[in-house]
Amino acid sequence: MSETMQVHPSSVPCAGGATVWLTGLPSAGKSTIAAGVADRLRTVRCGVEILDGDLIRTNLSKGLGYSREDRAVNIRRIGFVSGLLARNGVIVLVASIAPHADVREQVRADHDGHGVPYVEVHVSTPLEVASDRDVKGLYARQRAGEVSGLTGVDDEYEVPERPDLVLPTHEQTVAESVAALVDHLVERGITEQPHTGLRDAQRRPSGPSIDEHARTEHA
Repeated sequence: MSETMQVHPSSVPCAGGATVWLTGLPSAGKSTIAAGVADRLRTVRCGVEILDGDLIRTNLSKGLGYSREDRAVNIRRIGFVSGLLARNGVIVLVASIAPHADVREQVRADHDGHGVPYVEVHVSTPLEVASDRDVKGLYARQRAGEVSGLTGVDDEYEVPERPDLVLPTHEQTVAESVAALVDHLVERGITEQPHTGLRDAQRRPSGPSIDEHARTEHA
């Protein structure tokens, strides 16, 4: 073996994995929060990945439509990949609508069956707030009759009945949402507290709102 070869590219240790699934309406803030949490976690551990619903749609699930059956296949595929990564020590942050409760429960059951921690996070942004953000213009296109089957409008979104954590992004800043999720993961023993001023940021009233950051989000 070459003396210059690096056995591992990270300077921080790997630990046990988990799937953290952020579910909510389009433009709720899921991807924004996932990105913020990933940045924090990477300060204390290797093995952090984001599975974004839009990217999965254009790669792993390319060709699937938006019928209930196709949506279920898409979510099961994401669940399989996240579970596989989590079983190998990766914390996987999934930012995907996952509108149907029965499919979400199937994914949780699969994780439980393999002894893999699973955290369901409801990003509980109300429809009127999400439609006002309208990051990708989907709500406007639905109102114009250009698209149909938009989750939360003319296609059902089943609100989680017993999520592990609820993030009301319309009532708190990005920093507060990120801090709340990181703290939950710490309390669950999934990760250690990152070496940042998260709690200070959580208390800071002048921080940017989720609406200001949602402009870059792939919901």
